Amino acid sequence: MIVRDFNKLKNTDRDVKDAQWSSVRMLLADDKMGFSFHITTLEAGSEHTFHYKNHFESVYCMSGKGSITDLGTGETHEITPGVMYALNLHDKHTLRAEEELVMACCFNPPVTGTEVHQADGSYAAPETEDA
Repeated sequence: MIVRDFNKLKNTDRDVKDAQWSSVRMLLADDKMGFSFHITTLEAGSEHTFHYKNHFESVYCMSGKGSITDLGTGETHEITPGVMYALNLHDKHTLRAEEELVMACCFNPPVTGTEVHQADGSYAAPETEDA
C-alpha cells in the first residue's frame, strides 16, 4: 500500500514547477502502478499549450474556472469543478485558467517526475523499461 500526503510533498523533489503552474507528483513511474497521479495548479490568467504525443492524460477539475480548446477541432469546453477531460487521441490543446485551477491528473505511461515540456508541448517518449 502507498500512502502519501499532498501537503508533505509540497516543496520537495516531487513538487515540479514551471512557468505559471506547479504539479505535485503523488505517484510516479517508480511506484509501478502503470500510471502517474498528480495534483496540478495553474495560475489565474495563465494559458498553456500542450501536446502529449507519447502519453495519455485524464484530468479532473477540483477547483477554479477555465477552458480547454482542442487545437485539432477548434472546440472549446468550459472547465469547472466536477468536469473531467481525457486526451485519448494525444490531442494538442490549450488550457486557459480564468481563476486558479486545481486539477487531479493521471498519465499513462507514468511520468518519472523529471520530465520537462519540449518546445512542442510534449514530454519525451518514456524509456521502454516496464513501469
